[in-house]
Amino acid sequence: MSVKNDSRNVINEFVITGFDNVERPLTVGVVILILYLLTIIANTANIGFIVTDKRLHQPMYLFICHLSIVDMIYCTSSCPTMIGILLVGYKTISYRPCMIQMFAFQLSGAMEIFAIAVMAFDRFVAISTPLRYSALITNFRCVLMTILLWLVVASVLSMLPASVAPLPVCYSTVKYIFCDYASVTRITCADPETYFNNVSVLTTCILLVTFSFICLSYINIAVVVLRMTSNTDKKKAINTCLSHIIVMVCYYVTKITRILLTRVGVVLTLQELNGLIVGSIIVPSLINPFIYCFRTKEIRSKLFKMFFKVNPVVQKKQ
Repeated sequence: MSVKNDSRNVINEFVITGFDNVERPLTVGVVILILYLLTIIANTANIGFIVTDKRLHQPMYLFICHLSIVDMIYCTSSCPTMIGILLVGYKTISYRPCMIQMFAFQLSGAMEIFAIAVMAFDRFVAISTPLRYSALITNFRCVLMTILLWLVVASVLSMLPASVAPLPVCYSTVKYIFCDYASVTRITCADPETYFNNVSVLTTCILLVTFSFICLSYINIAVVVLRMTSNTDKKKAINTCLSHIIVMVCYYVTKITRILLTRVGVVLTLQELNGLIVGSIIVPSLINPFIYCFRTKEIRSKLFKMFFKVNPVVQKKQ
C-alpha cells in the first residue's frame, strides 16, 4: 500500500552531514576538485580527439567516446555537491535536486559497467571475425545500441525514484556525502532495510550479468587467440584488448573492494567509508581517458604531433 507524502511540504530541504567529521575539509575539497577537473578535462579531450578526427569515426572509438561521456556524468552527479560542502560549506539541498542527483548517479553508475560490457563484445567481434567486423559493427549500429542501452537501463532504474517518491519524509539530515539511494531512503519514515535489499538485488544482478558477459567474451577471445598460429597476430590481438582489460580491472577492483569491505562485516570509520565511495567514483573515471589516450595508437600519435610538432618556419630554415 502506497503512503502519501504529506510531510514533503514541511521538509523540502536537507542538510548533508557526511563530511562533518573531516579534519581538513579544505584540503580534501581541493584534492577532490583537482581530481574532478582532471577527469572532466581528460574525458573532454578524449571526446574532442575522436570527434574532430574523421579517421577515428569508427565503432571502437565511438564506444570510447561514449565511455568518456558516462564517466563525466558519473562524476558530475556527485562531485560538485561534495566540493561545495568541503570548500564553500554549502550543505543544503532541496528535495527535487536530491532525487535528480540520486537517479543520475545510479543511472550513470550502471551505464559505466554496461559501456564496458559492450566494449568487450566489440573486441570479441573484432578478434573472432576480423574480416566481417566492418559489416557487423557499423557506426549506425553502435549509436543505435548505445541509445537502446540508455533507454532500457533508464527504464529499469526508474523504479528507484518511483519507489522512494511516494514515501513521507521524516528527517531533514542526510548522513551521507551526497544524495544516493541509501541516503534518500534513510530520510523517509519507512524502514530502509526492505528498500536496501531490493536495490542490492538489482545491483548484484547488474554486476553479475555484465561481469559474466565480459568473462564469456574474453574466454572466447582467449580461445581464438590460442588457435592463432602467428605470434604477431597473437600480440596484435592481446594489444587490442589490453586497454579494455585495464579499464575493466580498474572499475571492478574499486567496486569489489568497496562492496567486500562494507558487506562482510569490516568495521570502517565514516571517513574511510567516504574515501572508498569517492575513490570508486573518481579513480576509474580519471584513469579511463588516460589509458585510451596512451594505449590507442591513433590518439597517442595525435597527442605526440600536437605537443611535439616542429615549427614549419624553423624546419624550412634548417
